[in-house]
Amino acid sequence: MDPGRPSEPPKLADTPGVSPARPNDQGSGWFGARSSGPRVTTILSLGLAALLGTLAFITKRPQPSVQTQGVARLPVLGYNTWNAYHCDIDEDLILNTAKLMKTLGLADAGYTHVNIDDCYSEKTRSASGDIVAHQTRFPSGMKNLTDQIHALGLQAGIYSDAGWYTCAIYPGSYQNEARDAKLFQDWGFDYLKYDNCAVPFDNITHENIMGRYERMANAIADLAQTSGKPPLILSLCQWGRQQGWVWARKYGQSWRTTTDINPSWGSITSLLNQNSFYTWASDFYGHNDMDILEVGNGPLTYEESKSHFTAWALMKSPLLIGTDLATATEATLEILKNPEIIAINQDPVVGTSISPFRWGINPDWVSNDTHPAQYWSGESQNGTVFMLLNTLDEPATMFFSLTESPWIRAGRQYSVRDLWSHTDNGTAIRNFTAHDVPAHGVIALLLRDAGDEPEGIWPPCAVAEWCMYENGTLVNQ
Repeated sequence: MDPGRPSEPPKLADTPGVSPARPNDQGSGWFGARSSGPRVTTILSLGLAALLGTLAFITKRPQPSVQTQGVARLPVLGYNTWNAYHCDIDEDLILNTAKLMKTLGLADAGYTHVNIDDCYSEKTRSASGDIVAHQTRFPSGMKNLTDQIHALGLQAGIYSDAGWYTCAIYPGSYQNEARDAKLFQDWGFDYLKYDNCAVPFDNITHENIMGRYERMANAIADLAQTSGKPPLILSLCQWGRQQGWVWARKYGQSWRTTTDINPSWGSITSLLNQNSFYTWASDFYGHNDMDILEVGNGPLTYEESKSHFTAWALMKSPLLIGTDLATATEATLEILKNPEIIAINQDPVVGTSISPFRWGINPDWVSNDTHPAQYWSGESQNGTVFMLLNTLDEPATMFFSLTESPWIRAGRQYSVRDLWSHTDNGTAIRNFTAHDVPAHGVIALLLRDAGDEPEGIWPPCAVAEWCMYENGTLVNQ
């Protein structure tokens, strides 16, 4: 179900003013051997040789680095098949989706990738060990399909898994990482979504989730070096397990931070709340992935869809459309193509996310799945970005002091740009008020420095605490 349009936009205060490692099996302990004869010397020599061999292996296999790989500096914009179609995909659907991205103006808006999710292959590998494209649903083969996608000026993405199988029980890539990376490159793909299902037993892998992802990252890095072609963009779909935001940028360009999204306000707020605590992890070449967009799906209202899209974009998540483009309405396309919101996501100068500066109804930054943080800000190349999110079930007036954001300078006034109405809304001095923000609605603003605030503003300090005259007297505010 596509969102309907709002009956009336929220009212902004025009001039807010003042009111307004490999398992090291050392055996039974050669360090503790009691004999001093030749046996100890032999064991020590063998142990030293093994250790040197391991070190040699490590030095030959430098861990992948996003700085050296040099792909996906900015969050990926594109399309992913899963939310709209799950396993019901074929080559005609993929190609038609790519063509719709062109004709509907999505490619011009910046969406460059057409990504195929799970279920594109046969259930078993070929006799030689390769993944085989499904012969009924992809009879022309993957290379033919990617050639046509590339001919449209777009890029192509494919899917696999760090386990024995994918989540839909198709062949995964564990122990076939180098083979599969080369196959995907030969097929013409530019991007790999790499999932986390069908995990081999620990006594087989001797690795945790990070180690299983490192295998594919190494395979991609090695392939780029030997082939001379750009590496596949690696999107780690590990659902936030073991805090991927801490380590995953070593291996890939984006990493899922939570479990799967669904088209409901409860899902949007839960994922937003979880992501609000690690916004610090996103920057150039590495992005928290908040999952595929649900704009245009399910019972989400127009306002909820705007809030969803705004949060994902301003938090620098990859933006992957997940609705049926053949039936997408103007309201859905309007949201997905908002140029001013996309410009923040794709800012070439500032790669960091917005972050909460006030937690709204939640005291002391208490986690709340239904009412996540409401007041957010962040840097951009053109000014300070603000997001005001009304998590309440009724319209609300939302007010904040400008210097609550660390990116605002005291004693200055700021011009106000509304990133949804695409209008300039006067000048903010010290405070800002948005009236009648719809239930589950959002306000997205860009504030630009407009010079010194007017003379005579009282009190002389925006923050009253320890505001003092030069003679040492506290200002009575």
